[in-house]
Amino acid sequence: MAVEGNGESGHTAGHATAPEAQHTGHAWWLYRGSAGPAPAAPITDRLPPPPPWRDFDGGPVVPGPPPRDEAATLRRLGAGDMTARRVSVQEADMVNAALFLRRPLIVTGPLGSGKSNLAYRVSRELGLGRVLHWRVTSGTTLAEGLYDYDAIGRLQDAAIRGASRSADTDAAGGLGDFFQLGPLGTALIPREAPRVLLIDDFDKADLDLVDGLTGIVADGEFRIPELSRVRSREPDVVVHTDDPDGTYTVHHGRIRCRAFPFVVITCGGERVLPAGLLRHCLSLEMPAPDAERLAGSLAARFATGDGAERLTLIRDFLTRSLSGGTLATDQLLDSEYLRTAPSGPDETSWNRLLHTLWRTLDAADPA
Repeated sequence: MAVEGNGESGHTAGHATAPEAQHTGHAWWLYRGSAGPAPAAPITDRLPPPPPWRDFDGGPVVPGPPPRDEAATLRRLGAGDMTARRVSVQEADMVNAALFLRRPLIVTGPLGSGKSNLAYRVSRELGLGRVLHWRVTSGTTLAEGLYDYDAIGRLQDAAIRGASRSADTDAAGGLGDFFQLGPLGTALIPREAPRVLLIDDFDKADLDLVDGLTGIVADGEFRIPELSRVRSREPDVVVHTDDPDGTYTVHHGRIRCRAFPFVVITCGGERVLPAGLLRHCLSLEMPAPDAERLAGSLAARFATGDGAERLTLIRDFLTRSLSGGTLATDQLLDSEYLRTAPSGPDETSWNRLLHTLWRTLDAADPA
């Protein structure tokens, strides 16, 4: 894997590429873009302390990263050769800056540029465990990202058990069964190493969600009012998290991070985000995938295949995309899978299929 130069990155031709930095052991290159196996030394031994204005003291600290979701990572990145993927100096620099500064990274770019996959590459390369994924829609609220409280379920449970007391005086331990932390709430659990949180399609967020997230990013904490109200009777409540079978003990209804999570916020670039949020974040614009990037994506997912035919397919795909309309990398992956399948379509069917598989995604496309 090579880190390429970028005219907008402000780096000279002599600036160290990732392999050179790895050889010299330069501490800046925590992330190089290889998405390979996690290094032997944990990130907690290599990541420098945060700046004082981004230093959080939440606790008690949960040790170690959670297990990685191998199935989700393979779906996103593939299991093949990731060294063929070309990573810009700008991408590597901005990811490392976000890690050093404990700032969210707002990632913009066209469809298929790899905005969401960046979170999975960082997690796999740095050994940060399962990626927490929060997909935003026009109706998404901040509360959905933080936690869910099933008040009705709690009352029904009390009725079934024939409880004579009010729901607020359940026996200790029962209350937490009705709380589920969301992806954002789980990311803020105090850990030794940062969690990776992917907030997808943030363009669709309404103003209340944007303002609420701005406060969370600045403070690194949130409160659960339902637990704060009963803290004198139940100071510690075990709640469910967004991780499979995960739990966490909330003290006095407050969750405050220790290692601020590595947050990737993806946007299509069609909306200008408020300055209040932007000042707490860093920004990275991903370029549209070119032939070399697409070849790297295919190499990561297909171990075999005729190189010349694959390059021809990529060139045809880019030609179709540049001629008008939007195509996604997934459409190219589907095409290559069918092309290389032992029992795939014959030549006549293949030509018909491509017309449908490569239908542009623009709403106004008449094809």
